[in-house]
Amino acid sequence: MLSPSFPQRAPWGTADKLRAWQREALEQYFQADQRDFLVAATPGAGKTTFALTLAVELLRMGEVNRVIVVAPTEHLKTQWADAAARVHIRLDPRFRNSHWAPARHYHGVVVTYAQVAAKSSVHRHLTEDARTLVILDEVHHGGDALSWGDAIRDAYGPARRRLLLSGTPFRSDTAPIPFVEYLPDESGARVSSTDYAYGYGRALADGVVRPVLFHMYAGKMRWRTSAGDELEAHLGQDNTKDVTSQAWRTALDPEGEWMPAVLSAADRRLSEIRHHVPDAGGLVLATDQTVARAYAKILHSLTGEQPTVVLSDDASASERIERFSGDNRRWMVAVRMVSEGVDVPRLAVGVYATSSSTPLFFAQAIGRFVRARRRGEAASVFLPNVPVLMTLANEMEKQRDHALDRQSKDDDGLEDSLLESANREEEASDALTQEFSYQAISSLAHFDRVVFEGQEFGQLAEPGTPEEEEFIGLPGLLEPEHVHDLLMQRQARQSRLREAREAATPPEAATTTLPAPLHRTLREQRQLLNSLVGLYARQTGEPHGAVHAELRRVCGGPAVAQATVTQLQSRIDVLRKRVRS
Repeated sequence: MLSPSFPQRAPWGTADKLRAWQREALEQYFQADQRDFLVAATPGAGKTTFALTLAVELLRMGEVNRVIVVAPTEHLKTQWADAAARVHIRLDPRFRNSHWAPARHYHGVVVTYAQVAAKSSVHRHLTEDARTLVILDEVHHGGDALSWGDAIRDAYGPARRRLLLSGTPFRSDTAPIPFVEYLPDESGARVSSTDYAYGYGRALADGVVRPVLFHMYAGKMRWRTSAGDELEAHLGQDNTKDVTSQAWRTALDPEGEWMPAVLSAADRRLSEIRHHVPDAGGLVLATDQTVARAYAKILHSLTGEQPTVVLSDDASASERIERFSGDNRRWMVAVRMVSEGVDVPRLAVGVYATSSSTPLFFAQAIGRFVRARRRGEAASVFLPNVPVLMTLANEMEKQRDHALDRQSKDDDGLEDSLLESANREEEASDALTQEFSYQAISSLAHFDRVVFEGQEFGQLAEPGTPEEEEFIGLPGLLEPEHVHDLLMQRQARQSRLREAREAATPPEAATTTLPAPLHRTLREQRQLLNSLVGLYARQTGEPHGAVHAELRRVCGGPAVAQATVTQLQSRIDVLRKRVRS
């Protein structure tokens, strides 16, 4: 048994350098004095430092004499070994299943989940051969397959201590995670029990992570189905599951105009940040290797600089990530290699150009941008305005647990399981094409809004206009407590710019600008009206429904779904005057 007074009795060597949450978690660990301990901390919070500090103390006390780290990828093995060396723990990242035992001068090894699954008997021998602390990094990977879970349990069942780490302690399926305790919630469903949690909201308040601004882009998409029908839809609107998926896929097509416009906006945002943070970098997360290379070509034409391209089947992928982390290049394009755990602290701008919609993947991807190096750094992530991504962006601070008894896998209306599986195998394009066969025809982008801490700012604007630039040109250094006020100011300035531009536009030229009321489709008018209703509701605090009801009272006409273009335009005109005032 370990003394509950451990933190006062035997201070650890790096205690003066620990963050408050890390000290608190260590205290809870030793007070709990249990074999398994699950720490869920937001990406960038310092889980590695916490784990290695704990390992140092357990080694010093003689509680353990071997440390094994299990990581998701080969690249992370090296990162763990390097971090451990800084606290004088020697871990072998090159250990192979044919070795059976680490060299005598190592305290332990770093392996991957796949490596353990391939030959669990080797790793069970390692565990039984010493008093072992096992650190399971991003432990949800232990449930990636039934055979993996069985192998992890077999290999590390005899361990003296098991520390479970996760930035995202949930999965999109119901596969149990090894060594995680599941307890019934109010409804009786079994959910994972976390021993210590440190979420994004608290980390942001503590200055441990950066504020993340989500720049949402919508637009008109056209494609042809396998039956030869041409369809059109707008991102961000209420569409069926298959229409949403096809419109999303059409937006991500590098041959259209949507992706080049969004990449151009993201690059301008990166330039603004680099005025204040000279080494800031950007990351594009692509769905598959083909489009990753196409996005790299677009970025090359925009910047004149060849981006770093990271593909998982490239033997030099880890070296490419490491070089990018230490150099001054602007952009990296990756398929999945940089979605989890990889530490590139200078990443400040992201483009989410992948078709994965799982909360797990989204959280891991956004986690690449939240790590703070100094006070005031902020991150910007550019997203297609797809309902499921909008929801995830609005719920950045939500703490999730893993449920074993979930009734529906795809409550958001998209086939998350299909998308996640396809993305993991870098075959998302093929998988989606088989289900929703189509051919992209055209795509147009426009800025829609910025989402920050669950609130929305701004309204529709064409790429390259001063109205869009209000949100692209935000300062590169932003204190979290000032971001909301600044976004409100930019929102007001955007409205004034639009008012001045429209007032200066001759009537005969009005149809060439955004918006072009008399020539919009009903769907476009509804989208613009809903955007203005949202803006006005945020300014006044009134519910959206109350705003719509008041507009019907003032302007007349039926509900939005039945209103004509003229009736919708009348409401838009009234609402614009109120927003400006």
